[in-house]
Amino acid sequence: MSRIVCPGTFDPITNGHLDVVARALQMFDEVVLAIAADSTKKPLFSLEERTTLAEASLGALAGKVRIVAFQGLLVDFVKAQGAQAILRGLRAVSDFEFEFQMALMNRKLDDKIETIFLMPKDSYTYLSSTIIKEVGRLGGDISAFVPPVVEAAMRRKFAREATS
Repeated sequence: MSRIVCPGTFDPITNGHLDVVARALQMFDEVVLAIAADSTKKPLFSLEERTTLAEASLGALAGKVRIVAFQGLLVDFVKAQGAQAILRGLRAVSDFEFEFQMALMNRKLDDKIETIFLMPKDSYTYLSSTIIKEVGRLGGDISAFVPPVVEAAMRRKFAREATS
């Protein structure tokens, strides 16, 4: 079975993420959506909430995507999953420099693990979780950017923030 790991914080998972995962499934039998327990960012959603939202967002892809929380070195996680590659989405040229550096470091740590870059559908190239959170926090319509379950969860979070 061919397997690829798609790492990220997924705070929250977006339609762009789902599009890249769907594209990867055209080349791989399984995608492992690796949700990072990231300590450098202050996420809107807890690790458990991000995992639950990702599971609820997968729809028809659910049978071919496994969701796993992880921490530590990505290459160690990829090896432990029996995967052959790392999947990274590229939205714009500005993403490339950082992603290229990460890919080279991962290759240096384990030269058997490849990094594959995929671009989302053009209608998602400008999306980022950070921008979506800001638009949502300011009351903007985010329904075109995230699955309905994510939109509802974000609205609840922002309503709680507004009352506290």
